[in-house]
Amino acid sequence: MSRLRGVLATGASLAGFAIILVAHTLSGSSIPAALRGSPGHKSNGPAPKSSPSASVPTIAGPAGVRGNHTVTGKVAGYGYGEIAVKLQVDNGRIVSVRVAKLATADSYSQQIAAQVVPMLTHEVMAAQSARISAISGATYTSEGYAYSVQSALDALKKG
Repeated sequence: MSRLRGVLATGASLAGFAIILVAHTLSGSSIPAALRGSPGHKSNGPAPKSSPSASVPTIAGPAGVRGNHTVTGKVAGYGYGEIAVKLQVDNGRIVSVRVAKLATADSYSQQIAAQVVPMLTHEVMAAQSARISAISGATYTSEGYAYSVQSALDALKKG
């Protein structure tokens, strides 16, 4: 009985994945202005398929940084688009995280980004670092976001 449940659960998971994959492939509307990095920004199609997580440095956060600084992280290509964040740091604390650039490959990726970016922002503010948990179903977006945050923190430490 339990083996049958396992087989049915696996089949249902594969069917659900196939439906999501087809919907993702067939969608193709433009990116709304609210999610674009700037008014004239246009997506250049899918970003490179490399995962930024392999090169994420290990500096924890902005502790020790004095003064008020605003810095933009590197643009991270995450497989379904590109993302860059802008941090405002005041005396060693992250006080603001905003998306400086967001270009998605399609409307489905755009919808995912619109849902998870506020959650990722909350995670960064709570952790005061780029060491955040990935959002289930948006792993690549989460990794790209964390990579950009970390690159901004690295720039603060250097400069």
